[in-house]
Amino acid sequence: MNTPAYELISQEYLEDVRATGMLLRHKKSGARVALLSNDDENKVFDIAFRTPPRNSTGVAHIIEHSVLCGSKKYPIKDPFVELAKGSLNTFLNAITYSDKTMYPVASCNDVDFRNLMDVYLDAVFYPNIYSEEKIFLQEGWHYHLENKEDPLTLNGVVYSEMKGAFSSVDGVLGRTVMNTLFPDTPYGVESGGDPRVIPELSYEEFLDFHRRFYHPSNSYICLYGNMDMEERLNWMDEHYLSHFERIEIDSTIPRQKAFDKPRTIEQEYPILDEEPETGKTFLAWNAVVSDTADVTENMAFAILEYVLLDAPGAPVKQALLDAQIGKDISAIFDDEILQPFFSIIARQAEKEDKERFEEVIRAALRKEAEQGIDKKALASGINFFEFRFREADYASYPKGLVYILEMFSSWLYDDENPFAYLRALAVFEDLKKKAEEGYFEALIRTKLLDNPHSSTVILSPRKGLAAEREQRVEKKLAEYKASLSDAEIDAIVSATAALKAYQQQEDPKEMLETIPLLRREDIAPEIQVKLSCEETAVDGISCLRHRYATNGIGYLNLLFDTKDVPDAYVPYLGLLRSVLGKVNTEHYGYNELFHEINAGSGGISFSLTAYPEDHAQGNESAKKMLCVRARYLYEQQAFVFSMIREILGTTDPSDTGRLLEILNTSVAGLQNTLPAAGHVTAAGRALSHRSALSAWSDATAGIRFYRTLESAVANYEGRKEELVQILRALMALVFRPENLTVSITADEADEQALGAEIRSLKEMLAEKAENACALPDLTADCPGAQGNEAFKTSGQVQYVALAGTFAEAGLPYTGHLRILKTILSYDYLWNNIRVLGGAYGCMAAMKRSGNSYLVSYRDPKLKETLDVFRALPDYLRALRLDERTMTKYIIGTMSEVDMPMNAAAKGSFALLAHFAHLTDEDFQRERDEILGAKPQDIPKLAAYAEALLSTECLCVIGSESAIDAASDLFDSTEAFVQI
Repeated sequence: MNTPAYELISQEYLEDVRATGMLLRHKKSGARVALLSNDDENKVFDIAFRTPPRNSTGVAHIIEHSVLCGSKKYPIKDPFVELAKGSLNTFLNAITYSDKTMYPVASCNDVDFRNLMDVYLDAVFYPNIYSEEKIFLQEGWHYHLENKEDPLTLNGVVYSEMKGAFSSVDGVLGRTVMNTLFPDTPYGVESGGDPRVIPELSYEEFLDFHRRFYHPSNSYICLYGNMDMEERLNWMDEHYLSHFERIEIDSTIPRQKAFDKPRTIEQEYPILDEEPETGKTFLAWNAVVSDTADVTENMAFAILEYVLLDAPGAPVKQALLDAQIGKDISAIFDDEILQPFFSIIARQAEKEDKERFEEVIRAALRKEAEQGIDKKALASGINFFEFRFREADYASYPKGLVYILEMFSSWLYDDENPFAYLRALAVFEDLKKKAEEGYFEALIRTKLLDNPHSSTVILSPRKGLAAEREQRVEKKLAEYKASLSDAEIDAIVSATAALKAYQQQEDPKEMLETIPLLRREDIAPEIQVKLSCEETAVDGISCLRHRYATNGIGYLNLLFDTKDVPDAYVPYLGLLRSVLGKVNTEHYGYNELFHEINAGSGGISFSLTAYPEDHAQGNESAKKMLCVRARYLYEQQAFVFSMIREILGTTDPSDTGRLLEILNTSVAGLQNTLPAAGHVTAAGRALSHRSALSAWSDATAGIRFYRTLESAVANYEGRKEELVQILRALMALVFRPENLTVSITADEADEQALGAEIRSLKEMLAEKAENACALPDLTADCPGAQGNEAFKTSGQVQYVALAGTFAEAGLPYTGHLRILKTILSYDYLWNNIRVLGGAYGCMAAMKRSGNSYLVSYRDPKLKETLDVFRALPDYLRALRLDERTMTKYIIGTMSEVDMPMNAAAKGSFALLAHFAHLTDEDFQRERDEILGAKPQDIPKLAAYAEALLSTECLCVIGSESAIDAASDLFDSTEAFVQI
């Protein structure tokens, strides 16, 4: 390459990720640059800075938000949102970690990719934060006072976000663990910001942080994919890097000096008054175990986490459960920091269990170290991670971004070694040998048992703590306001009004047009993914083949229709999903079964999925399926089917002790995840009162499901035999040949061998169906209240969801609704709920079925957000878009439509289309409607918004005080017990 501005430090071909890796240094500015050049069209750019915080004011996080609010070349208020509106990006975000801040973007379009790079580089090096303090006030924190008589409050996007983050007990525990293990380093404070500390950050300290760390000499720049690397490097030099002189920046992450003895730390977290305090304590035992430079050791600890604690019946987990210490046991191995650490966590424990908790852990670890770890378990763990690495399926994350994140595990702490974690296959081979040589047992002895750099964290519940904290903030603000003169109060009122005016002010047209924009002609007119779904029959069983290139991996779905399951029993399908593969079978104990499967394949999992069918005039119907999913190399197909037959044919749920463990784990998980993902939970719950499909999802994974399991645990002794009977009856009712559809995504699968396996499975199912047992009488289940609902948590923010349908008004689905979603997410809702309201996020959906929702995320408001939702028809009727703005929204919409899909995702998409009776022509029609949309088409969608509001159902998950203050909005309110 002809790149005279850069010094080439090293170059190698990285076989494991099929890329040429190059490490460079920009001569003038000192910027570090790493390249991963390959044939992946989904190109990724990332610029990152090492940003160790000194305190918990969240300055690194607020900077991350703020630099994207206008820059020298792009002086509008929110270039980030303008990009999202009108870019074909496949990833666009910024992320604050505990020791670094990253700005990654990705796109398959060359022009778009270059535009994204330019906007992001200008943002980080030349942000408008120095000339406009209101950016800091909006994104960080500010005193809010609209009238002199009002109480003084605090607001800000990051402030609201972190109030939400600190409402997650798991999040608080994780932060406490890290802060405890590294008290003398940047990891000892909260880089995202503690809401109690954020208001201590001054504007000048905020600017100083940017001056200190946002310089090329402190930067790490990555380029990945199929692009002209030479051109991109020379462009960066000319337009950005050459404008800076190399300087010395001390951003080194210091090492924590090892403890001379273990430490114990106690903290409290809030619970509602309705919740019992018993069985609500979190216990965490933690140890600093490695160094980020040791790739082999870190992979070994990931495997130890899997073997000792993650797998069903894992020895340390089982020892704690047997000792009745906690009802849910988990582990974390964090290797994304300088000194990786290992944590073992017990949820729903007692504070008094602390000593026994430590003793049981040490005894279980000692037993594994002395007697030896089960070799099958180690083989299973190694194969699990190796299969995942080879498959490189990272869902919505571009593969290149995941590789870049892996690079930072070494590069951030060692300038010369960015590719260490991308040479993984040799590590797996080495670990297979070490598994036979006592290596893993030695790690347990030296790094876990004999390691004084450890801690135990006790996180105990306390009623009234949330109210105390709110009152403390209110009192502090009231006292501060009382100390101010009339002139000073007037100044805050004026500042509040000025900030609001700034937020509402529209950017001049000429400034908006500085943001680069593609043309409609730059978008391919044809659909980018063609459906592949060949339907045949194997002995009367429908078999769907999706022929996509899978690199030798088969993606198998066995889908069992649950249409014969009565509504009262639907929640128990969720329990059955959790039980399958996690209890004993005829030939395997559940622990043996899990390791046998994962040692010989990419895994077998179970899920519940509803596939929409006909939505004509709102007549919603769906295939509600229990799915058996498997991933395997083609040569592993016979083994995978043998294990599926073992599970479906011989699962024995009669071990009521094991069944209770699964119930407790499920309840504990739902108590955390349902409120933490409150926007998803609230939207699904609100829709469940309008949609049979959503009601089924709520019953199998949402609030109704949680209530069913909660009741089962509370009444377990009296119901355990009934639960076993229900599970057996459901298996016999669902796992029948007539309910089965087989779907496989593969390119060269042996169809004859597949047919033989399906026939063998059918024979087994038919035989079992003959011995079906009846469902017991069941009257305990309750579908839940209808109408507007609120669920109180001990958190400090709200998730406000309003759902309805346009199908009942006879309105047809159109591709224009996807454009409306873009407009709402990045304009109307964004401006009113995030920018003006201070919420962290806002979303919208308008589905083919007609079911639609509007929802906010980590929202300090409630009634005001509903006012915004309900004003949507007026907004749309008044909306006037020029051609450029319309084109921008169309392109932003197409970035979601054309999101790259791997083979597995294509197969899933084709399967969904099959059940929904959708064809390539349907998707082409939608694409034509999007690309051909006119500005005048959008105001017509006011009718859809009116239909949504006329059928609305409301669900709010949020703070007790906010819900009590708005109680007149709800038909029912109840405590959502959160742990």
